[in-house]
Amino acid sequence: QVQLVESGGGLVQAGGSLRLSCAASGRTFSSYTMGWFRQPPGKEREFVAAITWSGGSTYYAESVKGRFTISRDNAKNTVYLQMNGLKPVDTAVYYCAGRRSIAAITSAPLYDYWGQGTQVTVSS
Repeated sequence: QVQLVESGGGLVQAGGSLRLSCAASGRTFSSYTMGWFRQPPGKEREFVAAITWSGGSTYYAESVKGRFTISRDNAKNTVYLQMNGLKPVDTAVYYCAGRRSIAAITSAPLYDYWGQGTQVTVSS
């Protein structure tokens, strides 16, 4: 069992930066693929970024490539999402999620564990 707790959300002006953190409980965190998803107001949850257990491979949605960076520190059981160049369209509740495999890594239903979410609001 893995429990995930996100932090770092808030209100920021367009062009600004935020770093989200996701702290995981459980000794098996280092073996999990971790992902970030977001749900904009009135829309469905969408993939943002993912990272394999070793951190050796990362994946990004086209809309955030070059602006967001996912990373992890297995010694701290934490995964991060550095968000730069934020835009109003990035406004959403951001969730971190974990799973054992990497198949279909962008697919939300295939993730086993989810955090409660953290709100990110970008003002124009």
